[in-house]
Parts: sequence; C-alpha cells; structure tokens
Amino acid sequence: MSANDAPRAQQPSAAYDSAFLKACRREPVPHTPVWFMRQAGRSLPEYRKVREGIPMLESCMRPELVTEITLQPVRRHGVDAAIYFSDIVVPLKAIGIDLDIKPGVGPVVERPIRTREDLAQLRDLTPEDVSYVTEAIGLLTRELGATPLIGFAGAPFTLASYLVEGGPSRTYENAKAMMYGDPELWADLLDRLADITAAFLKVQIEAGASAVQLFDSWAGALAPVDYRRWVLPASAKVFDAVAGYGVPRIHFGVGTGELLPLMSEAGADVVGVDWRVPMDEAARRIGPGKALQGNLDPTVLFAPTEAVEAKTREVLDSAKDLEGHVFNLGHGVMPSTDPDALTRLVEYVHTRTAR
Repeated sequence: MSANDAPRAQQPSAAYDSAFLKACRREPVPHTPVWFMRQAGRSLPEYRKVREGIPMLESCMRPELVTEITLQPVRRHGVDAAIYFSDIVVPLKAIGIDLDIKPGVGPVVERPIRTREDLAQLRDLTPEDVSYVTEAIGLLTRELGATPLIGFAGAPFTLASYLVEGGPSRTYENAKAMMYGDPELWADLLDRLADITAAFLKVQIEAGASAVQLFDSWAGALAPVDYRRWVLPASAKVFDAVAGYGVPRIHFGVGTGELLPLMSEAGADVVGVDWRVPMDEAARRIGPGKALQGNLDPTVLFAPTEAVEAKTREVLDSAKDLEGHVFNLGHGVMPSTDPDALTRLVEYVHTRTAR
C-alpha cells in the first residue's frame, strides 16, 4: 500500500456516536469527552508489571501485550477513547532503520541521516512490515466496542529530527543545519517520511482505528516562517493522504502556541493545544471550523484535588464556547502521576459538563 493510494471511506463503527467522535466532528455531546496522552503507560502499576523485562520496541510488536496495555487506562479511568500503545519510531524500525529506545534517553539512531546517500535507508512502509499493528487493532476494536480507538504517528519533522540528530536533542543543530544549508535534501527527507507516516496511519485506520493523531513533538523549536516553508507541506501531505477515510485527524505539538494557525492549516480536524495558551485564545488564533483538544498542565495533577478541580474549571470555562472540545492534558501523563488523580479528573469533567 502506497501513501498515494486513494483511501476507502470507513463504514460507521460502533464508536461512531461516542462523545469523543461527536466532539471531534463538532456535534453536540452528552458531556465533554476526556482522554490523556500517554494514558497507556508508565503511570500505571499494571503497565509496569506487564512490561517488566520487555524492551519498549519489543513490547510494541506483541499484539496481545499492546492490547492489554491499551485497555488498561480505559478500564481504570473510564476515559472516552483509547490511544493505541506504540511509539513514534515504530515505523522507522519496521523499515529497517537501526535504532533502539534506550531507557532514560529515548530513541537512538545508529546511523544518522546526514547526506543524500543516507536517504537510501528510508524505503516504503508496507502493511506486512507492521502486521502486528493490524493484529493488535483487530483485537482491540473487538474488546473496546463503542469506545473509540485513536491511532497515531510521529510527524515528519519530529521523525526527521530524530533521524538527523541521532537521538533526542535540545537544540536540533544538525536538523536545522540541514534545513537551512541543504534545503533540497531536507525537503526530500520530509517527503519520504510523509509517505511512510501516511502509510502507517492507513494501516491503523484500515484495521479499525476511529481517529488518528499526528504528534509533532518537536515542532515548537521552529519559528512560524520556517514551519510554513520547511514543515507544513509534509504534514499536509500526511493529512491529505488519509482524508478520504472520514476519520477525525488530530494534530498536536508542544510549545506550538505561535504555530497553531499553521498546524490547523496543515489539515487537521482537531488541533491539540498545550497548556501554555488558554483554549479561547487558541480558538481565536486558529479560527472557526476546527475542534480543539486540551489543555490542563500535567503537573497540576500533583496538587491537591481541590486545586486540580479549580484548574480544570479554568480550562472548561475557557473552552465553553468552542465548536468542539476534547478535554486532555497539555502534554503527556508524567510517569509519577497518581493514577487515582486521573480517575478523579475524568469523573469530574464528566460530571461538571453533563448536558
């Protein structure tokens, strides 16, 4: 399956009328839906137990383990959507990139891409490369029933940054040096990654994912003029490639307050907002026609319950006039978060926003 193949529109699933998908479509909802980025992960003791002794990338390739981890926060917290358990570098590993996720460090690439010859490492992704994803999503959709499953992928810029830097970075000097110094190579790199990302999302949608989210975790390192010129075309290519399926497309980045209008322009139906910009201001920057997702500061969950509820009310009040609102954190759940705080937060949002 090529990223350029014409997608087939999905048939409505059991989850079609869920609060989450209604909010994404900017339709009336019975309550504001809630899910959390990184909800299937390190904050849950049951997650740590089933992952014990299993490397991260290996855990992403075991369908039954992926299913269990993805379901854990749905059972515990009563969230309105599940997020598929994986990692943004999984499609890169699947096409043969020599990388590993090192504990306490993150993804590390053995041979960073620095020259045009290095682009040969990036071949097309086929469904057979990630057959374990298709199997896991099949298991999940049967278990989840009317609860939507969100598929996801890393955006071309963030993947390119890992590949060029060779691992996590605070300055992105190698990636930016390529972007400014060899713009043709940079454009070709992002274009290839857009095809790989689109193919990965197509696999997830065709297997049964009800929505997809594109994580551009590092896009906040860019000025708007650079984002528009060097990043937006590749992200738009990904969103265009999956548009015909009719599933909501979510776009999220960290530190992207100045980029919100451009991230919306890339083609998402729902724009994720981190905790730095109030929801009403984010809506003003983005303009009409989009649902928004966010945006409680994840560190608020370490405060007493009364403080968490007060800050949650601020988010809900700021979002009260939005065309569609999906409540989430403004970034991922932190590993040391008390799971009970997340459960209480879901119940509080549901109760306070019940129509």
